[in-house]
Amino acid sequence: MPLAVSPVLITAQVQAALDEDVGSGDLTAQLVPPRPARAVLKTREEGVLCGCAWFDEVFRQLAVGTRIRWQAQDGDRIAAGTVLCELEGPARALLTGERTAINFLQTLSGTATHARRYADAVAHTRAQVLDTRKTLPGLRLAQKYAVGCGGCGNHRIGLYDGVLIKENHIAAAGSIRAALAHAAEIANGRMVEIEVETQAELDEALDAGAVRILLDNFTLADLEAAVRRTAGRALLEASGGITLANVARYAETGVDFLSVGEITKSLHALDLSLRFALA
Repeated sequence: MPLAVSPVLITAQVQAALDEDVGSGDLTAQLVPPRPARAVLKTREEGVLCGCAWFDEVFRQLAVGTRIRWQAQDGDRIAAGTVLCELEGPARALLTGERTAINFLQTLSGTATHARRYADAVAHTRAQVLDTRKTLPGLRLAQKYAVGCGGCGNHRIGLYDGVLIKENHIAAAGSIRAALAHAAEIANGRMVEIEVETQAELDEALDAGAVRILLDNFTLADLEAAVRRTAGRALLEASGGITLANVARYAETGVDFLSVGEITKSLHALDLSLRFALA
């Protein structure tokens, strides 16, 4: 299920994007007569649609009463050439909002599309692919929502909603056991996960009562050994070196989760086109 994104946040993100693009006013739009217009949005390539609420909000802010009729919704697989929506509203508002609206839609659809490829690649296993905090600044919740629309899961939203103990945290705490004990005191029911780099560290984490363990840059053989060693005592997550080309093999090792930063940081924006005509 995709992450819920507050309408208040969507409004603020769209306002910031319009302020950036429109500034003191759209000079070029003044070339267009103040008349009603129609537009059709299509996709030039297949993918997964995501970001309709952001698209709608752009035109709501520019011209209340603009009508948008969607032919698809977030999470839908869309084929090249598909009409995604039809718009009716003031000509100048449609042209002013075109780039900002498409920027949101193409970025979030690109994220959802990439996530869907990963989800499909591991569908024959029990593993779930997760995103990371490697997101576009200011669009983290939007991208994590898109990841859900594509069928993958979310790891931490930020530094505030979970504890991920890494090598430097362990060094500062003095040991894996000490780090886990301190984390248990401050987590207040939130996720606590610890990163390990060797089988010996895995054993230490298990002995200390870890319930979720991140296996960092383990080989496939080492992941399989870790799954056998753990025997269900903790949830295991693999990270490091995972790509679309090898994610299925990583999932087949038996781990519970696979974290992949590439889903949100290396996206290909979906190719969209808006065709406009005066009414």
